[in-house]
Amino acid sequence: MEYAKQKLDEEKVFKDPVHRYIHVRDRVIWDLIGTREFQRLRRIKQLGTTYLTFHGAEHSRFNHSLGVYEVIRRIVDDVFVGRPEWKQEFRLLSLCAALLHDIGHGPFSHSFEKVFSLDHEQFTQRMILENTEVNSVLRRVDEQFPKRVAEIIEKTSENKLVVSLISSQIDADRMDYLQRDAYFTGVSYGHFDMERILRVMRPREDQVVIKQSGMHAVEDYIMSRYQMYWQVYFHPVTRSAEVVLTKILHRAKWLYQNDYAFEQRPTHFFSLFQEDIKLEDYIQLDEAIILYYFQMWQNEKDDILRDLSNRFMNRNLFKYVEYDPAKEYKKAMELEKLFYQIGIDPEYYLIVDSSSDLPYDFYRPGEEEERLPIHLLTPSGELQELSRKSHIVSGISGKRRTDHKLYFPQDLLKDDSSHKKIKKQIREILDLS
Repeated sequence: MEYAKQKLDEEKVFKDPVHRYIHVRDRVIWDLIGTREFQRLRRIKQLGTTYLTFHGAEHSRFNHSLGVYEVIRRIVDDVFVGRPEWKQEFRLLSLCAALLHDIGHGPFSHSFEKVFSLDHEQFTQRMILENTEVNSVLRRVDEQFPKRVAEIIEKTSENKLVVSLISSQIDADRMDYLQRDAYFTGVSYGHFDMERILRVMRPREDQVVIKQSGMHAVEDYIMSRYQMYWQVYFHPVTRSAEVVLTKILHRAKWLYQNDYAFEQRPTHFFSLFQEDIKLEDYIQLDEAIILYYFQMWQNEKDDILRDLSNRFMNRNLFKYVEYDPAKEYKKAMELEKLFYQIGIDPEYYLIVDSSSDLPYDFYRPGEEEERLPIHLLTPSGELQELSRKSHIVSGISGKRRTDHKLYFPQDLLKDDSSHKKIKKQIREILDLS
């Protein structure tokens, strides 16, 4: 039988805390799950440093990727099947893109990317298109299939309907991670009626639309996302851990480039430090590797690398105060000078960190990131943009919220015998009691 149509002799299931069961009948999907590139996702946390804030947040990109696959499977096998706008030939393409959409994420994801100027989406493309086990499986469907899957994930495919299933303002990716992250962090914000949303989803030529009768379930979903970003994803303690993590990597890179003799040579980082990372080097990186080096760097001769590594491994993180860069930049400059005077390098110990989110947006042609709005399908068959019908969504539509905090090591500013006067001045500027 043609490989693309092969089914397993018996359905495989993964027991899942969010979707109860994840069902696999397709041979292609089962083979993709077994590849080394996909199994690597077991060793990449879904929420990076959030486990230092919410101790239950130990779940992985592997969990999430299976979850997104399951949401898509339910849509294409239960909701869309038999509808004239849906072509059955899109089914396997949708399932593979859902399963592989996050395969290029690195350890501690976005913090890691910022330091080394990486883009996980580029590595997703490379893992699908280059000489990998994933590519080998996809090519068994047909030689062009890896390219078609990659284009869906990259959002360059002409198949806008499948793209919107994987990546839009209401997609399978968000519907899984909001519920999964809420479950593992123990918060109540991320829960919404996914069953209702799935029932009212309808395929159209270029996007998924929602029956107007499901508008309130969509409102709930959007507010859940809003709350999760500000209560979980942008939690100030998580951000503090990210700041410390980022500064460890910056320090290690700077030391390498200045010929520092490491007690524990960072072999796995060499191609990153040299800004010439090969795909195989990237695939071999996971969070266990990173944490091994952080553990060992607690014994380094370099004071900054040793201290920051110790802080991260033992959760002695930076404290923070609210900060307005437009009004308080002079305060930051003054603090920088005072930090230097007491022998603390502000490059590593005085950090402004910003978070920003746009919970929902209507279509803005020509914007750098064009967001396809959510459309409601009225009983008459017309499409109306969500914020025109929903007062709740209209109230937050297009409104970006940004938050800034100033992070610093409060324990180093205690009133001890050294630099007593300057430390007191710093604490007064920071308004520390």
